[in-house]
Amino acid sequence: MAENQAPDVKLPDPVEMSRAMTRIAEQSQRLVTEFLSRQASDGVGAKNPDPMGVGHAFLEMTTRMMADPAKLMKAQMTLWQDYLTLWQRTTQRFFGQEAQPVIAPAKDDRRFKDSAWDENTLFDFIKQSYLLSARWMQSTVNEVDGLDDHTAKKVDFYTRQFVDAMAPSNFVMTNPEVLRTTIETGGENLVKGLEHLLKDLERGKGELRISMTDYDAFQVGKNIAVTPGKVVFQTDLMQLIQYTPTTPEVNKRPLMIVPPWINKYYILDLREKNSFIKWAVDQGHTVFVLSWVNPDEKLAQKGFEDYMFEGPLAALDAIAKITGEKDVNAIGYCLGGTLLASTLAYMAAKKDDRIKSATFFTTMLDFTEAGELSVFIDEEQLTFIENQMAEQGYLDGSKMATTFNMLRANDLIWSFVVNNYLLGKDPFPFDLLYWNSDSTRMPAAMHSFYLRNMYQKNLLAQPGAVSIGGVPIDLRTVKTPSFFLSAREDHIAPWKSTYMGANLFSGPVKFVLAASGHIAGVVNPPAAGKYCYWTNAKLPKTSDDWLKSSEQTPGSWWPEWNKWVSTFSEGKVPARDPEKGGLPALEDAPGSYAKVRIV
Repeated sequence: MAENQAPDVKLPDPVEMSRAMTRIAEQSQRLVTEFLSRQASDGVGAKNPDPMGVGHAFLEMTTRMMADPAKLMKAQMTLWQDYLTLWQRTTQRFFGQEAQPVIAPAKDDRRFKDSAWDENTLFDFIKQSYLLSARWMQSTVNEVDGLDDHTAKKVDFYTRQFVDAMAPSNFVMTNPEVLRTTIETGGENLVKGLEHLLKDLERGKGELRISMTDYDAFQVGKNIAVTPGKVVFQTDLMQLIQYTPTTPEVNKRPLMIVPPWINKYYILDLREKNSFIKWAVDQGHTVFVLSWVNPDEKLAQKGFEDYMFEGPLAALDAIAKITGEKDVNAIGYCLGGTLLASTLAYMAAKKDDRIKSATFFTTMLDFTEAGELSVFIDEEQLTFIENQMAEQGYLDGSKMATTFNMLRANDLIWSFVVNNYLLGKDPFPFDLLYWNSDSTRMPAAMHSFYLRNMYQKNLLAQPGAVSIGGVPIDLRTVKTPSFFLSAREDHIAPWKSTYMGANLFSGPVKFVLAASGHIAGVVNPPAAGKYCYWTNAKLPKTSDDWLKSSEQTPGSWWPEWNKWVSTFSEGKVPARDPEKGGLPALEDAPGSYAKVRIV
């Protein structure tokens, strides 16, 4: 708040406050008792108190840091000089003089968007003091010599997690917006925040599951994932959805979409205005989508090859029976793209060419530079994950969700801590965040295979190093025309890594780079008029060379893709009704598999 601006003060009702705190205390005691009881029975932490190996990494970092005291002293002197400058300029502001900031937050840092962070001298000092300390801490650990690459990445990642957690915006007494709200409401915001906290603890059965949206505002098949269609086929692992056409004629060659099973397919069908599936239907495609099951312990032994046989290969057979068309155009998104590429290599070995074009959304095939997710991939952590999966038969969906949220902790963790618990606000209804919270489990056998062979050993990029269905596969044998769509700010599938994978194929490859990240870069309808994308007629060896000679185009890349894929459409045929195909319709889209919710 500005120095001269006094907010209205509302005194709390002592009776209501007492009742609320009594209720909170009773609920807290019950939750803590249940949580401790469950921890004791599970033996959590007894076998390995540091399963992520964080302590070991920081111990090694500290040992090497102390081996060069002169370098550490220099870093501390630099910090001290920055603080002296900050104190001097803050003193100038207290005396009414103008003073330039020593350090400023990044333009996209929303933690300090409240005007008081700039207008109020005290809060400006708190902000700059934090930013200086954060910069010093991260630069100091980044400059430690002698650490292996993986340990250095782990130290950097968890240092950032600590730095983000300690931001002054995350605490009542150092967040001007929270202080102002507390004074204006007589502390009601903090009481509501405590109630939100307890509800989230109760929802997570003792573990904190931060509510990112109003979960009651959405229902799959009612106001989200509503593009009309039918489930026309299913296996243990997926339901095949065929969507109802909206054009009198459709492309002769159907379109098969293989989404990831780390999340639900309907990221491509959130609402009518941003649904890629509906847009593709409107362009005249006969769209089939694989909706993966949310597996439990009964499917623990389902492996990566089972996802291929019971996923895209089974879908190809079903599509042929339904439409009479043997060939398809295919799309794979993220892990679904990794599966699609593996399937193409398997089909190449079997002389099977039913997939005539392949599109890959933010897909990694070469995991040499796997981005920040590689922080979680080492022998110690993989063994811990495998032991957990051995007990349950699957990886709990919440574990995967937490991992992804940590990659963008300020946006996906701490902003909700401030909004829900400090400001006491109800979560805003947001379809994307509802989807993000709709977690899916990973079968033990499949997930172990994926993490070890792709992330840990990078075997998929090596000829014949991975066998599927007893067949050694080689991505270099794939001659299918391919379209690679990557996102420039993608933290999950870094675009330079996806570019390396695109160079593995021997067929023609069109590489397109979208602005924004893993989701927004893909789900960017033309009508929104947002972002831009880059294209290049050539595919040089390095991503940097590709970007240097690329051409930037404003707006969505969707029309660019449709123009490309239409060259493989094989003309037009009358629209196909999913209720009148070669297989009977089983139920309405989005189907029962997509509706299984584990939170």
